[in-house]
Amino acid sequence: MLTAPPRLLLVHAHPDDESLWTGGTIAKYAANGAHVTLVTCTLGEEGEIIPDGLALLAAAESDQLGGYRNGELRAACAALGVVDHRYLGGIGRWRDSGMVGVPSNEHPRAFINGDFTEQAEQLLAILREVKPDVVVTYGPDGGYGHPDHIRAHEVTTVACAQADVRRVFHVVTSERATNEGVAELAAVADLPHRLPAPGELPVTPDDEITTVVPIADHLDAKLRALRAHQTQVTVWQDDSGSSCYALSNDIAQPIVGHEYYILASGRPDDAESDLFGGLG
Repeated sequence: MLTAPPRLLLVHAHPDDESLWTGGTIAKYAANGAHVTLVTCTLGEEGEIIPDGLALLAAAESDQLGGYRNGELRAACAALGVVDHRYLGGIGRWRDSGMVGVPSNEHPRAFINGDFTEQAEQLLAILREVKPDVVVTYGPDGGYGHPDHIRAHEVTTVACAQADVRRVFHVVTSERATNEGVAELAAVADLPHRLPAPGELPVTPDDEITTVVPIADHLDAKLRALRAHQTQVTVWQDDSGSSCYALSNDIAQPIVGHEYYILASGRPDDAESDLFGGLG
């Protein structure tokens, strides 16, 4: 362990990404005394809304979803133990770009249309203030191809190259753990969501994964955070302890006991199960 509290900074594209991708990791390190900073790049204004009663928040209606999701994110941060949250450039500076090929890609404040140098400088200023030992973001494909995830990766890569960051990790999903989790869900009676077809969920081959962080002791916090994002995520559990979540596509996705990373830069020594391993 480091002599001073370790500092972890995560860069995510939209509210809910922090919980979906890294909720257990955040809760684990926050509970163990790390200083955790979360940087969110947009308000998620283009998200698809699950509850019918909130449908008028949508971009095509009242366009109030971003403000609502800010409240969801505050609740998720409380569940995970995050006390230092920032929006890149300030709240509302960059707008959710939406998926590839949709009209929102052309919005003048869309994250992907923003000045790249400005965005990198905004993140670099946070890095120089916080001085994180470890930074986490997505890989080059953004995890599943979302333009904002890809831009977050690119901005983070450039900013970290100019800052004194000891390790950078890309968060991924494990092919093995996902397949095993889906197989377990297939045995559950009355699952309220449809099972994914083979190859439908984005996964990474396990031989590419460098770091596996155990989060079983922090799944309750992750589940509370996921539930906070009620416009985007539905969480299901049964009495036997089986659980899954679904986005607006109604595909069941397993909630597993580890979170998975690829070391993008920094020393690999002792990083197999701890983002800070060997950084003493």
